Amino acid sequence: MKATTYEYGDDSLPEAVMVSGKERPTERQAVDKLGASARHRGGGMDRSARFWDRIAARYARRPVADEAAYQRKLEITREYLRPDMEVMEFGCGTGSTAIVHAPYVKHIRAVDISSRMLDIARRKAEAAGIDNITFEQSSIDDLEVPARSLDVVLGLSILHLLEHKDAVIAKVHDMLKPDGVFVSSTACLGDSQNWLRFVAPIGRRLGLIPFVSFFTKEDLRQSLGRAGFEIEHSWQPAKGKAVFMVAKKAKRP
Repeated sequence: MKATTYEYGDDSLPEAVMVSGKERPTERQAVDKLGASARHRGGGMDRSARFWDRIAARYARRPVADEAAYQRKLEITREYLRPDMEVMEFGCGTGSTAIVHAPYVKHIRAVDISSRMLDIARRKAEAAGIDNITFEQSSIDDLEVPARSLDVVLGLSILHLLEHKDAVIAKVHDMLKPDGVFVSSTACLGDSQNWLRFVAPIGRRLGLIPFVSFFTKEDLRQSLGRAGFEIEHSWQPAKGKAVFMVAKKAKRP
């Protein structure tokens, strides 16, 4: 896969999150790094969209931090894809992951709040000869999707950047058909980077980063369970890396 994105999994963790205790940067350095590589929205949509529009070109040029982990997550995801499937990805960024998966499904609805990210995504899809992705500007909160209409939903490097992840997970559950699958890759910062709780608000007040949420891997498991999901696959390449999960919409008794 082309090394042009942080989308998916541990390769999307902010650089400041991945340092060890001895390498911990100053607060200002951490804010700068987090602002350059954290993904998505939080706060008002307009404010967050401006942030991602501003860094879109630079973001698109950044290489995958862990190519092996990224490829493994792509492979696992493809095990759940079929040619007749309708897929939706929220927080699609510059579209790299959607473009990779597109040949394996019927259609992908790829959504992001950044118009400039989406402009890059459209150009990349056209260059790759991919014509079964519809790119759309929207937040997950504003997105309208009929209930039980999707086979797979992708939420990659995004749940830790939402203010109301439980509400979003519940909304995803409603979108999915029975036995539908939610694939996520999430920085569970509460497990190993709690010190960032004191840094993130500074960056947010300065307008350098969007909202960042702190929760553990177990918190995420419980959120998925409360929404009605069953975890089919869970993998974390190493401590401090993103947690990759495949959750299936549980059948009602």
